[in-house]
Amino acid sequence: MSGAPGPTRLSKHRRLSHLSPLSRNKDFNVFWLGQALSVIGGSISLFALPLLVLDATGSLARMGLITAVAAVSAVGTGLFAGHVVDRVDRRRLMIVCDLSRALLLGAVPFLWLAGPRIWLLFLLTAVVGVLRTLFDVAYVTAVPNLVPAEDLTAANGRLMSTFAVGTLVGPVAAGAIATWVGPDWALGLDGATFLVSAASLRWVRLPPRPAPDGAGEERLPGGGARKAREMFLVGFRFLWSHELLRPLTVLLTLLTFVTIGATDLLIFRVRRDLDQSAATLGYVVAVSGLGTLVGALCAGRLRRLLGFGACWLGSVALVGLAVAGIGVSRDVPTIAALAAVFMFGLTVAGVCSMTLRQEVTPDPLLGRVTSVFWTVHNASGPVGAAVLTRLAQTHGVPAISLATGAFCLLLVCAGLFTPLRAGRTGRPKEPVTGSPGRGPAGGLPRRTRPGRRR
Repeated sequence: MSGAPGPTRLSKHRRLSHLSPLSRNKDFNVFWLGQALSVIGGSISLFALPLLVLDATGSLARMGLITAVAAVSAVGTGLFAGHVVDRVDRRRLMIVCDLSRALLLGAVPFLWLAGPRIWLLFLLTAVVGVLRTLFDVAYVTAVPNLVPAEDLTAANGRLMSTFAVGTLVGPVAAGAIATWVGPDWALGLDGATFLVSAASLRWVRLPPRPAPDGAGEERLPGGGARKAREMFLVGFRFLWSHELLRPLTVLLTLLTFVTIGATDLLIFRVRRDLDQSAATLGYVVAVSGLGTLVGALCAGRLRRLLGFGACWLGSVALVGLAVAGIGVSRDVPTIAALAAVFMFGLTVAGVCSMTLRQEVTPDPLLGRVTSVFWTVHNASGPVGAAVLTRLAQTHGVPAISLATGAFCLLLVCAGLFTPLRAGRTGRPKEPVTGSPGRGPAGGLPRRTRPGRRR
């Protein structure tokens, strides 16, 4: 029978017909798989870098400074990363960021052969932080161009699940590598994963961004600096005028100040106070990743059952109790379980705060409000990491962990005297106008995705 499909072609057609549209999307799947390995590599670096500083200096304060440098570079780059990404070829930018990080991190074990150079790690951390932020912003904006709108939720779900898996696998791999050949080679391995990411992006067809013609841009007088300042102020005015977002921003800024260095305290506690191996520390951090995964899965349901106020404040209470417990416990399995509770609380609180912003912010302002919210509360992180680790170096991890836990509980008590207690979202407020006759800040900017920001 001429023209009839043979058994092989027919069975192949039937197999493909059972796949979801997303599973048949070659560009997205190449992108997803390439980034999966890169996420694992990033988790390795997140663990190996402070461990390398600790092994070289034995100083908890130096670990805190490395964390502070990373946070400063991320906050600073976040102020202009969106502007850059909107004006260049995103795929090319991501490839350049990957190749640059591969070169920088891949060189660490070879440079370390001549002896530890701590100043080099500070420089590397700052540069890699800039490259990571540029890549992450381009990464978030690329996804909607790889999948149709109806597949966007499923695509983001896959990418977020990959991130959660990376937080489980990365620390275990980093701990094993650091035990066998040293944390410097763990950083070198991370560099190799960026080569894989860059190669995968070469196979992804991503529509180039058209050259900006000014359409849809904020038409504000003055140069780029004035425009950026005005856009920031519009978002800040809305944030500060909202009865829920104002206390949330203040409390989260204080929470970030005392928790951003918690990972450094955990590493020092297990590695030095309890004299455990790097491999054991890797398993402890991996168990904490389970808290991230469970928190991401449960946050929506907990929010619906308890309401925003109870859910967010309860999560902060869990964070405080977990930090205090980690500092005083000498049992490694208990510390691992408390680390998971800590990450669970941070994840649920982060998901709740992000959802609240989406609910109460008008769509034309969401990008600016999210950017201001993230910049303001994360700006306290670098100072907090440096202060927290310096105090722990002087007074010991147990004392500072107990003080941090008590401070978190004080934040909960303070929140009970704000509108967060009830947490009713209500209808979005009217946008704050930027200038007469221009509507909200002179235009309707494209809505941006919060990504993994809280």
